[in-house]
Amino acid sequence: MSESALYNTYARIPLSFERGEGSWLIQEDGTRYLDFAAGIAVNSLGHAHPHMVAALVGQAGRLWHISNLYEIPGQDRLGRRLCDASFADKAFFTNSGAEALECAIKTARRYHHAKGDENRFRILTFEGAFHGRTLATIAAGGQKKYIEGFGPKVEGFDQVPFGDLKATEAAITPETAAILVEPIQGEGGIRVLPNETLRGLRELCDKHGILLLLDEVQSGIGRTGRLFAHEWAGITPDVVAVAKGIGGGFPMGVCLATEDAASGMVPGVHGTTFGGNPLAMAVGNAVLDIVLEDGFLDKVSQKGLLLKQKLAALADTYPQVVEEVRGNGLMLGFKCKLPNLQVLGAMRDEKLLAVPAGENVLRLLPPLTISDEEIDDAVARMETAFQTLSENSSQGD
Repeated sequence: MSESALYNTYARIPLSFERGEGSWLIQEDGTRYLDFAAGIAVNSLGHAHPHMVAALVGQAGRLWHISNLYEIPGQDRLGRRLCDASFADKAFFTNSGAEALECAIKTARRYHHAKGDENRFRILTFEGAFHGRTLATIAAGGQKKYIEGFGPKVEGFDQVPFGDLKATEAAITPETAAILVEPIQGEGGIRVLPNETLRGLRELCDKHGILLLLDEVQSGIGRTGRLFAHEWAGITPDVVAVAKGIGGGFPMGVCLATEDAASGMVPGVHGTTFGGNPLAMAVGNAVLDIVLEDGFLDKVSQKGLLLKQKLAALADTYPQVVEEVRGNGLMLGFKCKLPNLQVLGAMRDEKLLAVPAGENVLRLLPPLTISDEEIDDAVARMETAFQTLSENSSQGD
């Protein structure tokens, strides 16, 4: 019998941290790690950001939870700010990205039901997708490693090759309700959907009378240098699922929709006990205070370009380690020639943290507040790690 009282569902790295400061995680003995994982793109403003701490502590001394039986002013404010800054007219607050995706899926199905077309419930998704770990979202993602062992796959999801517009249109049937896609596949390996493909999906949805659902759980809230990644393509989605960065480390998410897309979501058809509670709303509003400041997103774009250029130079210098650099803004990654966990281990030896992904990729997801000096520091640590890997590889030959 295992000594741990926890489910044995995580292959945890043998590291623990006592506190964080900005872009750094600090162990009890004072050892500092430069955090280019950011809680898997969650800590958008770094660790212990003073504005977020003040918002959370201030709210904690007033009111934690009342449920959605009552009006919550912080919800109204955050919902209005998100809608005013985006395509959306309506917001539904959740506790996680998977719940935001569940809401998006239900919104699409209810949309057609409310219009008298109950047979339209199927949703097209793409190979390599990751939409969460509920029974519905693992079915939407379609990856066998997440579905296997959990009984019959939830019905209603059809997969097509990533970014293939012809295959997508061929898969649309009278039962299709929506297309669901990540503008950048995160867990799938930082695979960027080209802007022209995203525009093509919008055209397909308009042509066939179906909804375009976007999963911006990882790519949203400034991660690519715009509030949402789809803005680079100049399109208007119908529904977007958001989480991770919106809470800056506090567990929360939101489903955003146009008024028309949300028209089927009437009283009684959906709900949550904890979603949108006063604590979460205080933190979410604090995050937007920073992310929506004049010039903040431009700085994210500039930092992302700087990091990407430096990664490209590393790839040229160490082709035996790095095969390809991917991503936009501060949602970057590189495909490894060596096993990605081996490369990750070498980076961790240099006190630099990153996140593995599909297709033998390592993700680099630093806080949006990362400084140019910290980017230089991270690149220097990667160079040392890659040099060590190269020397060990040549000795092995």
